Amino acid sequence: MMRKLLVLLSNSNGGNQDNYKIPFSNVVVIGTRNYFWGRKWRNVDIQVASWFLFVHILALFAPFTFTWDSFFIAFIGYLLTGILGITLSYHRLLSHHSLKLPKWLEYTFVYFGVLAAQRDPISWVSAHRYHHQYVDTNKDAHSPINGFWFSHMGWLLDSGYMVEKYADRKNAEDLKKQTFYIIMQKTYMLHLYGCGAILYACGGFPYLVWGMGVRIVWLYHATFMLNSICHIWGHQAWNTGDLSKNNWWVALLVFGEGWHNNHHAFEYSARHGLEWWQIDITWYVIWFLEAIGIATNVKVPTDVQKQKKSNSINTQMIDKFFPK
Repeated sequence: MMRKLLVLLSNSNGGNQDNYKIPFSNVVVIGTRNYFWGRKWRNVDIQVASWFLFVHILALFAPFTFTWDSFFIAFIGYLLTGILGITLSYHRLLSHHSLKLPKWLEYTFVYFGVLAAQRDPISWVSAHRYHHQYVDTNKDAHSPINGFWFSHMGWLLDSGYMVEKYADRKNAEDLKKQTFYIIMQKTYMLHLYGCGAILYACGGFPYLVWGMGVRIVWLYHATFMLNSICHIWGHQAWNTGDLSKNNWWVALLVFGEGWHNNHHAFEYSARHGLEWWQIDITWYVIWFLEAIGIATNVKVPTDVQKQKKSNSINTQMIDKFFPK
């Protein structure tokens, strides 16, 4: 059904020669953007590109600066910023309200997310909510129907795309009402510079390379795989009407987030690995916090909700593109 639909979408685009099928998948690219040349580069695009270039170059020094203590600094930072910062707080807590935490703990975990260097909480949550609202359509923030590179990280270098699609950006008003999130948005880069300065002061250049470069680049591409790989290659367990896929090895890299089709089927769920064998590290942390009484209002799909989704006819995406 999905393969046939995407072929129809491709043919409906005026026979554009840019249309092509991504190998070993059911994804047809129906439109591309000029990534580097022939488009307007805004100041924020130049800043983001410069930052990406800086941390990637920094990471290249890893083989020449390896020490076990710098490695463990990177690994511990990867766990803190990845599990507590991005997957638990930015994603499941803030974006989808899958659980509640005391404010002091919420803000602590979110601060780890800031140190992941994936934008401030308001910007991250806003883009992610738009992704779910317009998933795999021409208004998606980062769909592979605009190409693998675009869905992986090209969209981050093209602020004009976001302005074109979402001029108002009013889908994160719940965060804009909280002083903490406003401060994080206005002072975002200062925290990254401060983190780098502390690492350098504590361990010199090796700590900076591993604690900033390696950690950030590794988590970047692991997270970006959710937008690219998990919408191209994998298995669809649920009729979600989009391109989302479950991918076990991405789930291992990003602490359970790779059960992406599960997530799109039940986006409110704090648990992404719905089967006992689907490893979901973030869910284990949430389960523990709930068990000791810290996490409350933890949401998971019921058997009735699962049955309804598994038996639904896959017509949602057709309705998006071919409304009656």
